[in-house]
Amino acid sequence: MLNDFNIIGDHRGSLISIESKIDIPFEIKRIYYIFGNKNNVRRGFHAHKNLQQVLIAVSGSCKILLDNGQSKEEILLDSPQKSLLIQNFVWREMFDFSANCVLLVLASEHYDEKDYIRDYNQFLDLCKQK
Repeated sequence: MLNDFNIIGDHRGSLISIESKIDIPFEIKRIYYIFGNKNNVRRGFHAHKNLQQVLIAVSGSCKILLDNGQSKEEILLDSPQKSLLIQNFVWREMFDFSANCVLLVLASEHYDEKDYIRDYNQFLDLCKQK
């Protein structure tokens, strides 16, 4: 789900404020960012059992492939005002990173390798069980 943040600004520049459970539908427990990607690199290739994420291209742009096991959708993130909410049990792949892309990720949970689904066929099987 794409969402637009409100921009606060004047002649000096712009600011976007993000608050847990107000602008983001969950408590933020982890923040990380992806940058310096090489040309033609794809990242992600996983889903999560419980974790939700909000992705923001704070600089540059990239595309996100979302797959819920039944349909696929490609999203372009190209503005720090846009955010993309990715629910659990959604396969994601990030690609077409611009040279200056910084992709900020806000996560609902702390890192837990057991929450990852890294095998696509296993992901599809789990989606059928839901």
